[in-house]
Amino acid sequence: MPGVTHDDAPPLADLMPWSVAPPRLGRGWPAAPDPASLKARWDALMKAEGADREALFEPTRSRTLHSAVGQLPGRSTGTERLLRAQGPCPEPVRVLAAPFDEQWLIPDHRLIDAARPQLWRVADERQVFVVESPEGGGPRLLATSLFPLLRTGRVRPLYRRPGGAEPNLAPGLLEHLAARLGQAPGPVDVLAWILASVRPDLTVPLTDDPTLWSQGVATGRRMLWLLRRDGDRPKLPGGRRPYVRAPLPARPRTLDYDPDEETLRLDGGRISPVPCEAWDFEAGGVRVLEQWFTSRTADAEPGTLLALRPAAWPQAWTSELLELITVLTLLAELPAQNPEPTLTATDLRTAGVLPAPDSARRPASVLDAAEEGPEGQLALL
Repeated sequence: MPGVTHDDAPPLADLMPWSVAPPRLGRGWPAAPDPASLKARWDALMKAEGADREALFEPTRSRTLHSAVGQLPGRSTGTERLLRAQGPCPEPVRVLAAPFDEQWLIPDHRLIDAARPQLWRVADERQVFVVESPEGGGPRLLATSLFPLLRTGRVRPLYRRPGGAEPNLAPGLLEHLAARLGQAPGPVDVLAWILASVRPDLTVPLTDDPTLWSQGVATGRRMLWLLRRDGDRPKLPGGRRPYVRAPLPARPRTLDYDPDEETLRLDGGRISPVPCEAWDFEAGGVRVLEQWFTSRTADAEPGTLLALRPAAWPQAWTSELLELITVLTLLAELPAQNPEPTLTATDLRTAGVLPAPDSARRPASVLDAAEEGPEGQLALL
């Protein structure tokens, strides 16, 4: 990762001006690595009554069984108070729960302390959410097509409106880059450059050298593909791929790594080859593989909804783990980008691109669909 410098590289916050604080669940049980557990938890909550339902729900100052809130944008869920709610579990949705950890969420506003509806309004198949990751090792930015639940830094959507409309870039930036580069980059190209070249202090050195720009964009697009994991499945070069050498136990409790054999051990189960780069890959100073494993095996307090989980290790988790090992290995092999900024913040201010107007730092008005408010009322936006 490039080191911190004191040149005139523009901050990410100026290049992508609209950002939102990270969502906050307030309770762990509405998210899980598998959707079946979420439906079991919801059913248990619906069957409980009175004080038992309240204890299972785990109320906070922001959410209790009496809270009156509307639907999440784009979701069809009940809006009556949970104190008297009944019915089936809302269909779980895929989310990014932690760095490189795709899980599932019950998308019900009544369960979430701070859901950030402005993010749900712009979440669709075209959207890319950029999430700041803490310093301490690993990529400083993550990108995902899924709704981001990471409790790290701010979230910057690539687009301010659904359908890939109105990029969340400083007004005039794309046009200025086109004039300086002699080519017309799109919003995804700029995002790719940002991902490949961002520094630990979240400044982004820009270049007006077409060759350097193309190289950085190519690296960033590769990184973006691996982070989003959409389309074709990633594969290691040369036919190498991790696979299960010894069956994984029904309930693995420990995770260890043997660097000499390039083997990941889940109790008596073995997966190899696992390159050292994958095992050592960190996000925010934490090993990604260890965090991923812990989120699926850590003990939960008996009698809580969080304790409702698979009785045995699902096959789907093994497939996800094998793909994660591949993704981390390929990310670690990407060439480092450390360009000198030849297109500086001063240049952008002189051109009138910076500072971005205050309107660019606020969410756009998205009124394409009606949203149901508390107790079935029409929400006023």
